[in-house]
Amino acid sequence: MPFTEANFENAIIELFRDQLGYDYLYGPDVVRDYSQPLHLELLRASLQDINPWLPKTAIDETVNKIMNYEGGSLVKKNALFHDYLQNGVDINYYDSKAMRSTNVRLIDYAMPLHNKFTIANQWTIDEHSVKRTDIIVFVNGLPLVVMELKSPSRENTDVSEAYRQLRNYMQEIPSLFIYNAFCVMSDQATSKAGTITASEDRFMEWKTVDGSREDSRFANFEVLFQGMFDKERLIEIIRNFICYSDETKILAAYHQFYAVRKAITSTIRAIGTNDGEDGDWVREEPEHYGLRNANKQPQGDHKAGVFWHTQGSGKSLSMVFYTKLLQEHISSPTIVVLTDRNDLDGQLYAQFAKCKDFLRQTPIQAESRANLKELLEGREANGIFFSTMQKFEESEESLSNRRNIIVIVDEAHRSQYGLMEKVDAKTGKIKIGAARVVRDSLPNATFIGFTGTPISEKDRSTREVFGDYIDVYDMTQSVEDGATRPVFYESRVINLKLDDEALKRIDDEYDAMAEEAEEYAIEKSKHELGRIDSILGADETVDSLCGDILSHYEEFRQYEQTGKAMIVAYSRPIAMKIYQRLLELRPNWKEKLAVVMTSGNKDPEEWRPVIGNDSHKKVLEKRFKDNSSLLKVVIVVDMWLTGFDVPSLSTMYVYKPMSGHNLMQAIARVNRVFGDKTGGLVVDYVGIASALRKAMNDYTLRDRKNYGDTDITKTAYPEFIKKLEVCRDLLHGFDFSAFFGEKNLERARAISGGVNFLTASDKEETKRLYIKEALLMQQTRSLCGSVLSYEQRMESAYFEAVRTLLTRVEGSGKISFKEVNRRINELLKQSIKSEGVINLFSDVKEEFSLFDPKFLEEISKMKERNFAVELLRRLIAEQVRVYQRTNAVRASKFSEILANAMSNYLKGLLTNEEVIQELMKAAHEIINGEEDSKKLNLTSEELAFYDALTQPEAVKDFYTNDQLVAITKELTDALRENKTIDWNVKESARAGMRRIVKRLLKKYKYPPEGEEDALNTIMTQCNKWSENNV
Repeated sequence: MPFTEANFENAIIELFRDQLGYDYLYGPDVVRDYSQPLHLELLRASLQDINPWLPKTAIDETVNKIMNYEGGSLVKKNALFHDYLQNGVDINYYDSKAMRSTNVRLIDYAMPLHNKFTIANQWTIDEHSVKRTDIIVFVNGLPLVVMELKSPSRENTDVSEAYRQLRNYMQEIPSLFIYNAFCVMSDQATSKAGTITASEDRFMEWKTVDGSREDSRFANFEVLFQGMFDKERLIEIIRNFICYSDETKILAAYHQFYAVRKAITSTIRAIGTNDGEDGDWVREEPEHYGLRNANKQPQGDHKAGVFWHTQGSGKSLSMVFYTKLLQEHISSPTIVVLTDRNDLDGQLYAQFAKCKDFLRQTPIQAESRANLKELLEGREANGIFFSTMQKFEESEESLSNRRNIIVIVDEAHRSQYGLMEKVDAKTGKIKIGAARVVRDSLPNATFIGFTGTPISEKDRSTREVFGDYIDVYDMTQSVEDGATRPVFYESRVINLKLDDEALKRIDDEYDAMAEEAEEYAIEKSKHELGRIDSILGADETVDSLCGDILSHYEEFRQYEQTGKAMIVAYSRPIAMKIYQRLLELRPNWKEKLAVVMTSGNKDPEEWRPVIGNDSHKKVLEKRFKDNSSLLKVVIVVDMWLTGFDVPSLSTMYVYKPMSGHNLMQAIARVNRVFGDKTGGLVVDYVGIASALRKAMNDYTLRDRKNYGDTDITKTAYPEFIKKLEVCRDLLHGFDFSAFFGEKNLERARAISGGVNFLTASDKEETKRLYIKEALLMQQTRSLCGSVLSYEQRMESAYFEAVRTLLTRVEGSGKISFKEVNRRINELLKQSIKSEGVINLFSDVKEEFSLFDPKFLEEISKMKERNFAVELLRRLIAEQVRVYQRTNAVRASKFSEILANAMSNYLKGLLTNEEVIQELMKAAHEIINGEEDSKKLNLTSEELAFYDALTQPEAVKDFYTNDQLVAITKELTDALRENKTIDWNVKESARAGMRRIVKRLLKKYKYPPEGEEDALNTIMTQCNKWSENNV
C-alpha cells in the first residue's frame, strides 16, 4: 500500500500534536464562515487572555482592524499585518466613560508558552474559488503558516509542484496570505520554508533542530518541523527573524538565526552586563574549525568578536537581525555602523533603511565626524548611525564616552588595521593607526566585526580590536545549504601572449602589496605597478584580450542564465581602452556594454559621457540587476566588487592582479543563487591562481579541501567527461554518427532517431536515467565548455538535443515545437557553429493543441515509430488525467482504451503500426467528443453530465436528444445552486446532494426501467464535479 499524501499529512499532524504539544483541529468539524481564514472564536479568546485588562469593545475593535484592509496589493496588506504581529495593534475604543487609546498585543512575546498553538488540516476558504489547504499552523487563531505537502510515493509530484500550488493559492484565496508569516513545502524528501515574496530557489531548508549541525547535509523532514516549530523558537522567529526589506519579505535562514543569537551573547559578555537569556545556540563552535572562540574571552573586554559568514550568505541581513535582537536584550543601545568606502556605506545604509519598520528606527548617515558627534551627543540611547572610517581621522577628540554604544564594522579584516602608532622614518611624523583613532574616539564602546572572508592568522590587529570568532559559516556549508553556488576558475593567460617575466612581476605584487607594508614599501609598489600598467595597457595586449573575451563570451557564456558578465580591469584608463575596443569589434553592443567606475576632475572629456554622474551609475545598476535588460556586460575597476549583488551574474573576466580578501570578495560576485545556476565562472587573464591558493590558506580545512583548487580542468571537466561517457553508454546500440555530418537534415534525423531509440517499450528505465545524466552533463559543460575539443562539444550537443526533445515531449497540455526547434538550434550554434536551421517537425510553426489534426498527421508520418507511440501515449494519458478530474465516463473509456492498447503492445500482440492506429483512433475520438459538445451547445462541465446520463445505450430509446440535453442543463444548474463546501467531507452533505439529484431525475422518470445502475454513474460524476469545484 503506497504512502500517500494523506498518510504524510497525518504523520505531520501526529508530530505536532504528540511531540510538539500543539492542539489539533480537523477543518470540516469547525463551524465557521468559509470566507474568513481566521479562527475567530480562538482569536477572540486568545486576545482576551493575552490582554486581560481590555474590555470586550477593545477586543472587538482589534479583531475588526485586522480583518479589514483598504486597497493595495497582497504584499502591502501582509506587511501591515506583519507590523501588527510584531508590534501590536494601535486602536481607539470607548470604555463607557471616555474614548481611549491602547496597543493590543496579538502574541505574548514575554511568555511564549502563554500563546495558543493549533495545527489544522483541510481548512477550507471560499474566495475567488473554493480551496482547501493541507495544513495551517494557527497561533492565537491567526493562520500564520501554510503548509503544502506532496506525496512521497508519487514520481510526478515534488516540492516544485507544492510551490506552484502555494502560488496558485495566493491568487485564488489571497485573504489567507494576508496573515501569513511564512510557508512550508514538503514531499518528505525535501522540506523548505519561505515567505510569500520568495521565489522557489529562495525557499530554504532548516537544517538543525536545536542549533547543532549534525544533520546539516541531508536534513530529514522532521528537522525542519521540529527545528522551526518548537513553540518558543517559532515565537522567536516571528518576532525577530522575519522582516520586510521594501516589498521583499525575508525569513532568516537557520545559520543566521543561531549565529545572531550567539553574537548577542558575546556582545553582552563584552559589555560586561548580565542581561540576556540562555538560548539554544549553535553547539558547533569555532573550535570545530580549528579557530579561536570569542566567548572564551574575559567579560567586559569590549571585544564582541568576529562574525564570519561567507560572501553571499546574507551577511548584511544578519547585521539587521543582530541590530533588532540587540534592542531586545540591551537597554536602548546606540548602533554605529562603519565601513571603509563610501559606496559600501551607501549600500549597507540602504539595506538598513529598507528595514526601518522592522528596526523601529530610521537609520541616519553621518555627513562628517562633527555631524556624528552631534548625533551621539544629542541622545543617551537608541539611534542607528552610519559612517566611514575616514571620517574618524578628521579629528582626535572623543566622540562619546557612553558604554551602550555598539560599533558594527563591515568587512572587519579590511578596515581596522593599526592599533599601534607608527613613525615616518623620513619626516619623524607620528601616524596613529586607524583602529586606534576609532578606539580613542569611542573609548567605552563595544566592537563587533562582520566579514565574508576569514581573518588571516598573521593579522593580529583585527583580533586585538574585535577578539576571536563568534560564529563560522564557511563556503562548504553555504554551498551544501544552497545559500550560495560554487565558483570555478579558468586560466586564459596564454591568450594574452605575456612573457614569463611580465607574469612574474605581476605575481610579485601580491607580496609587495601586503596589508602590513610600510609606507615606503607601498610607494615602491606604486612605481612597480606603473610598469605593469604599461604591459597590461599596451594596445596589442588589450586587443588580444578583447578578442579572446568576445570569443569566450559569445561561444560559451552569453546563453548562460541571463548572459550577465563582468570584466574587472586593472585601471581606469585600461577600462576605457577595453570599452572602446569592444565597441569597435561589436558596434551593436552600445546597449549591451557599459563602464562603471569613479570619475575624476582630470578625466579626458571623451570619458565623461561614458562614466556619467552618480545618477547615471544608479541607472546602470538598475539595468544590470534587471534580468530582461539589454545591458549584459559591465567593465569595472573597484566599484561593484564588494557589496553588489546580481544573482544571475555567472561570469567574471579578471584582468587585474588581486589577492587576499579583495580577491575573495571580488570573485564572490558570481556565487549568488539564481534558478538552476550550477556555479559561477572566473576567467583569469593575469595569473591569480597562486593568489587564490594563498588566500584559501585562512579558510576552514574543508573549504581548502573542497575549493582550494577550483580550476575547471580539475573540477568541472573530469565530471563532464564522466557524464559524457555515461550518456554514450546509455545510447549504446544506436548509431548517431550522422549528427557529425554537414547536412542539417541528417542531424535532425539523428536527434529524433535518438529519441526514438530511448522511447522503445523496453527502455523506460534507460530513458529516465538518460534524462537525468544528460542534464548533469549539460550543467558541467556550461562551466568547462571552453576547454572542450570540437568532438566533445559536438557529442555533448547531440546528447543535450536528445534530452531537450525528450523532456519537451513529456510536457503536458500544449507544447511548442517552434520552441523545441529554437532551443536545439541555439544549442548547436554554441557548440558547432551551425549556420543552418534544424526543423524537427517540418511545417509546424506555432504553439498549438496536441490534439490538433496537423500534429496527429505529423505523428502518423514519423519514421521513428517508437517515438510516435510515445507521443501518442503521453497525449492520451494527459487527457485521461484531465478527464479523471472532470468526466467520469470519458476517463473510464479512454483509460481502458489506452491500457489495453499499451498492454497488447508490450506483450507483443500489437506491432508499432497497429498500436499507432489504435491510439490515433482514440485521439480522433477525443477530438470528435470535443466537437460534439459544441454541436450540443454544452460546456465541458455539462458534457460530463450528458455523458453520464447517456452512458447506457438503451437510454436513447426512451428519451429524445433534446430531452437529455434539458436534463443535463437542469441537473448542472441545480448542483451549482446547491453547492456546499462540505460535500466531500460530511456524509450529511453528500446525502443532501443525492436527494437533490434523485428528486430532479425522478421528475424526468430517469433512469428507465432496467437501467437502475445508471444512477450510480451519475452520482460518480457528481463526486467528480464536486472535487473539481472545491
